[in-house]
Amino acid sequence: MGGHSAGLAFDIVAMGEPMYEFNQRKGAGPRDWLGGFGGDASNTAIAAARLGARVAFVTGLGDDAFGTAFRELWTAEGVDHSAVKTDPAAHTGVYFVTHGPEGHAFSYLRAGSAASRIAPADVPHELIRGARVLHASAISQAISASACDAVFSAIETARAAGVTVSYDTNLRLRLWPLDRARAIIEATAALSDILLPGLDDARLLTGLEAPDAIADHYLAKGVKIVALTMGKDGALIATPERREIVAPIKVAAVDATGAGDAFDGGFLVEWLASGDAFSAGRFANVAAGLSTEGYGAVDPLPRRAAVEARLAR
Repeated sequence: MGGHSAGLAFDIVAMGEPMYEFNQRKGAGPRDWLGGFGGDASNTAIAAARLGARVAFVTGLGDDAFGTAFRELWTAEGVDHSAVKTDPAAHTGVYFVTHGPEGHAFSYLRAGSAASRIAPADVPHELIRGARVLHASAISQAISASACDAVFSAIETARAAGVTVSYDTNLRLRLWPLDRARAIIEATAALSDILLPGLDDARLLTGLEAPDAIADHYLAKGVKIVALTMGKDGALIATPERREIVAPIKVAAVDATGAGDAFDGGFLVEWLASGDAFSAGRFANVAAGLSTEGYGAVDPLPRRAAVEARLAR
């Protein structure tokens, strides 16, 4: 099915829903759509691969042009997709991005997607046992009950094998009601080693306002590292021992799509390399900032040389 040989251990195994993107750039006409790729976990996988990690992806794709395009993308980016299942009875998810006075707006065609039909039986347990990090997001759980069960099954396998669990609390209230999201995300956070929440989502999920209180909430669940992204205020990196705010970098931002995913990928790659959550936060912050300088989720994801050059400044 493509990708690397089965014997290769990966730095990161990510799971989630890839979605083909149609982006209507600012000022574009109603028929002018730029094709591209999205889906938070896929973006994170590509971000990490561009930054030098060995990455594998787990999902379902439709037997369609968009599924084929994703396999070609992952091959080109060096992301292993040998554990990705093609589902002939379902479609690959699609979404549309429009830009208005309020920023960018999303429309989704994802109900019944191949990724949402993934179930625990589809989880590649051996692949996960051989990884250093398993990464998933709340969106991977929100798309269906079976996909949610699959994420829990993968996390259970990772924990039993001593594999680090990384989790982004990405909240999409179009996909599930807040009460259910809270229950699942709280339960998953308690099983995670590295938590990657965004501030707005975390406020809704925890009912807490202050970034420090949010970090305390998750650390109290046994999370080892909380990397709370705060948009223009940078990021708060917190461990049980210390915490620090990483200031944002100045960028010529045109499109923030995928910035959080660039942060996740950058954080995991640098944390794997250094074991230092705070240098990982600084690295991730730069990767996220640079990713906003181009359109779409994937094209502007930076490579290691660009991040290191900006850090050196």
